Amino acid sequence: MREELRVYKALSDLNRIRIIKMLEVKPLCGCGIANVLNIVQSAISRHLKILEDADLITHERDGNYIVYSLNRGTGSVVAAFQLEFIKNRLNDDPIIAEDKRKAVNIDKCDFAPDLM
Repeated sequence: MREELRVYKALSDLNRIRIIKMLEVKPLCGCGIANVLNIVQSAISRHLKILEDADLITHERDGNYIVYSLNRGTGSVVAAFQLEFIKNRLNDDPIIAEDKRKAVNIDKCDFAPDLM
């Protein structure tokens, strides 16, 4: 039950849902996500940590950046199920559609390094 609670807690926040929907488009660095959501890097880091702890996303280092992506090879059945379920939801929501449009145009991290 602990695994399920972690996943559902992670999915209970609008910003974390927005992050997941952006990561459906492509892997992104934290500063790109912060720029799209227009929230501070420390809040983004907290959201990303919660999503990672729930096995919904993963990260890898790319030079000076940490790039986040959906955890497609998750060992968590609950996380995999929820990622598949969410993939077909909210795509016509104006906020989600705008986030995804912005995410497409992010190339690595063209934002100020002090956002990292």
